[in-house]
Amino acid sequence: MLGSMLEEFQRMNKRQFFYQVLSFGMIVSSALMIWKGLMVVTGSESPIVVVLSGSMEPAFHRGDLLFLTNPADEPIRVGEIVVFKIEGRDIPIVHRVLKVHERENGTSKFLTKGDNNRVDDRGLYAPGQLWLTPRDVVGRAKGFLPYVGMVTIMMNEYPKLKYAVLACLGLYVLIHRE
Repeated sequence: MLGSMLEEFQRMNKRQFFYQVLSFGMIVSSALMIWKGLMVVTGSESPIVVVLSGSMEPAFHRGDLLFLTNPADEPIRVGEIVVFKIEGRDIPIVHRVLKVHERENGTSKFLTKGDNNRVDDRGLYAPGQLWLTPRDVVGRAKGFLPYVGMVTIMMNEYPKLKYAVLACLGLYVLIHRE
């Protein structure tokens, strides 16, 4: 298979190769535009996330793909599932709001907990942080597709698989003549 792909690549002239590179660039830029459009429509910096642990079972399982929105004008309520980031951590966390404290001046603080965890999330928050604020929230779960995100998890756990898949896709796009 690889041999026939290399032969196809060698038969291409420079114009065909340049056309294939341009097509690949258009695919990548289209995907980025769709992502940025989703960010604007949903109000979330990350409109789609993958559940990485079993802390929210049975509501969500590891590998579920969540669709998020983040309306700034709607207050966060108890029972809502939010995705939040903690200062100093790269990976967002998906947990349910356990308690909400609203002040008369309009500010609010809230506490979260994974459905499958025994204790609240104060041990996960930044040192000295006891509550989350709306600015910590990346988005609120509005829908999901079960287990679709397992592909992402597998690629992160096995980086060689990720590079192999990306190399094959890139080679296919460059060589395919349509």
